[in-house]
Amino acid sequence: MEFRTRIPIKEEQPKIDYDSRLLLLGSCFVENIGARLEYFKIRKLQNPFGILFHPQAIETFLERVVLGYHYSEEDVFFYNERWHCFEAHSSLSHPDREGILDTLNQKLEQTRDFVKQMSHVVITLGTAWNYTNLDTGLSVANCHKLPQKNFEKKLSSIASLNQNLEKISKHIGQLNSEAELIFTISPIRHLRDGFVENQLSKSNLISALHSAEKGTYFPSYEIMMDELRDYRFYAEDMLHPSPVAIDYIWKRFTETWFSEEAMITLAEVDNIQKGLAHRPFNPESEAHRNFLKKLRLLKENLLKKHPYLKF
Repeated sequence: MEFRTRIPIKEEQPKIDYDSRLLLLGSCFVENIGARLEYFKIRKLQNPFGILFHPQAIETFLERVVLGYHYSEEDVFFYNERWHCFEAHSSLSHPDREGILDTLNQKLEQTRDFVKQMSHVVITLGTAWNYTNLDTGLSVANCHKLPQKNFEKKLSSIASLNQNLEKISKHIGQLNSEAELIFTISPIRHLRDGFVENQLSKSNLISALHSAEKGTYFPSYEIMMDELRDYRFYAEDMLHPSPVAIDYIWKRFTETWFSEEAMITLAEVDNIQKGLAHRPFNPESEAHRNFLKKLRLLKENLLKKHPYLKF
């Protein structure tokens, strides 16, 4: 007897392997998947401008990358003793104006170089609620804790989101027409917007993605809502997925997208990582010396196949 529903997901092509390079953009769920890729030593570039929740923010970022944009003093502002940019997350904010401008421009250049070599793009959409700066009339990626009265909050329509997705695909294609585009929706619940408002937001994102002409959809949101339909799969805040839930969604992602050879290498890397994390009771013992010897051989054998790996 089956006590849960399981989301059917077909295997996708082209597969991700250890020759792949992944660009990760979007909401904080990207950070969870990115941490797994980091652990397993998959080459990736993760949220160069920090967490971006709305498709408009991702579109703007990619447009800047394609155009070779150069940020200047007009693009940043000073608030609460730090310089900020409305197009980037507060993790890039800096106490020095030149510091934030250097960071923004370096990130754009780094992304442009990476996009030309990447094999896959994973974009996680977080919300359809958009904030517009009333002074400039422009959409912002982050409000940087400025007063709410400075912004207009509005739910983006499906048609508007479709335009964002079309331009995202276009910008990526301008630099790399061969890259595989993977979309997903963050399973994190944005209850600051309200319970009904969160559902409206997710619904618009889902509708827009399923009518998009390009890209493949991975159902991380649906896995969380249907396969893991229990509060034991949430963190203490009851909003974010728990580590167990993230591990499960990662497992479903690898089953869908990773090649058989890559799955074997994932297991080898996992063994090495666990070995490196091991803390012996007696570092001077013969048993521990033998353990280190075996670990060294595992690393050497793996590095023969994948010389770029670093442990």
